[in-house]
Amino acid sequence: MDILLHKLDGLINGVIEGFDRIVFKGTLKPIAYAAGMAVFLGRINVLNKEYKNWAENQSKAIVGYAEQYAFNQSEIKIQYLPSYRIRKEEVAHKQQAASGIQSGLVGVWSCVESCKTYHAVYDKNAGFPQLQHKNSRCKHLYFYYDHEDFGFMSIRLQTWAPYEIQIALNGREWLRRQLDKAGIKYVVVGNKFLHIDDYDKAQSLLAAQLDTRWIDVLDRLAAEVFPSMREIFGEHFGYTWILWQSEWAKDYIFSDPQSLDPIMNNVTRHAFLTGTYDRILGYMGRPLSPNGQPHHASKPDLRTRCKKWHNGARIRHYLDDNSVKLYNEQNVLRFEFTMNNPAKFRVYRTVEGRNDGEKKFLPMRKGIADINVRTQICSARLKNFTEHLATFRDDTSFGDLISMVSKPVTAAGKRHRALDITGKDRELLLAIADPKYNADAITNKHLQGALSNTEWTNGLTGKQLSGRISRNLRLLREHRLIKKLPNQHRYMLTEKGRLLTIALSQLLGVKINDLTQLVA
Repeated sequence: MDILLHKLDGLINGVIEGFDRIVFKGTLKPIAYAAGMAVFLGRINVLNKEYKNWAENQSKAIVGYAEQYAFNQSEIKIQYLPSYRIRKEEVAHKQQAASGIQSGLVGVWSCVESCKTYHAVYDKNAGFPQLQHKNSRCKHLYFYYDHEDFGFMSIRLQTWAPYEIQIALNGREWLRRQLDKAGIKYVVVGNKFLHIDDYDKAQSLLAAQLDTRWIDVLDRLAAEVFPSMREIFGEHFGYTWILWQSEWAKDYIFSDPQSLDPIMNNVTRHAFLTGTYDRILGYMGRPLSPNGQPHHASKPDLRTRCKKWHNGARIRHYLDDNSVKLYNEQNVLRFEFTMNNPAKFRVYRTVEGRNDGEKKFLPMRKGIADINVRTQICSARLKNFTEHLATFRDDTSFGDLISMVSKPVTAAGKRHRALDITGKDRELLLAIADPKYNADAITNKHLQGALSNTEWTNGLTGKQLSGRISRNLRLLREHRLIKKLPNQHRYMLTEKGRLLTIALSQLLGVKINDLTQLVA
């Protein structure tokens, strides 16, 4: 269940979740390193010392193809941009608005930018020049489309070897085209849908994007802007693709901005005040030591920024080149997880290079094979984020929360005692109120570390302490404060458990003077 949607029932017209910005990078692996490039040159009878002349000729041919392609598609030649700092997307949008292009190529732009290429350096040991990596500058081509399938998108092509290519799509632009084909009406501004006639169908279309045969799509797009690749390298060369950057977004679409504005004030305040380092490390999949501190081997550079955003506000937490954020724009409340460094998340996958099918928990890769598990992790992290922020607004009194657990319960014919939340069960409840359990599961081992120096343990250690924690975990389950994960000895807080533990930890930490002022 979407807890935030449930809490704001009646104010939200619909919810959609899926890709926002997705950027793929393609590499020609056989020539992605200097020795491989030298081998290729040898096959076509080009000496290493002739590499520069060969590369210049190929670059001219690539630009020539692009010039003809641009003129055939839009009757506009390649336009030169004098600085890499110019925002190409803005230039393309302006040209599209001026030309009235509804579908197809918007235009092609060129810009001289930094690149990694090769140069020949004399090697006295070998007796002839050898190719080496070189940081240089060369011409890059930018192709912008309003594609009939993918909406507004771009392709960036390096015109010097090793001819790296970058393809940027947007899931919301893609959805716009899908809705057009399905005949579903909508209102969109930028990449925000302010209204969709059929939210369920829109969500199914977003989900269907994950079924894409990515390699076929990317190869087809690359061939359109780099047709001479086959002429240069032959039929057996092809790009190896990675998902370089991705944004996974969940949009809560309100009936109007006036319904969202007062809620946004409370949500951003709650997100900022409760955005503790341990909770954010949990969102980002970073492990914590038993004492709640970051692992000794890690040095997390954690940053939080809160700023005005268009007609609303934005709060964003950064860690390891990944981020989680929320902001509002018009009547849309968006939660977004940006993943640029998937290796910080560990997934259960097959070990590369092994033929026995062995699987281990290993760092997630950027490759196409891990796209679906990548989206699952992003979706799960956003779920943790939204569930925590859903506690900003709850009309349940603390007295009602206490009464839910202050009576014995009977399950499967067995009676279980009431909880004593300010007495003997206080330390246990405060332990599971740890913010990290809004993102990660509760385990017996974690609780042993959290409770080891408290009166709750009554001097127990080892198996005796483990046994006592197990019995109390069962008690918390029967009171519906936690739920067991399938086939695991791991537990998650329920909505009831989350409300009780948050309220308990906050109430026990508040001062009498603050309560007096609040009541007054």
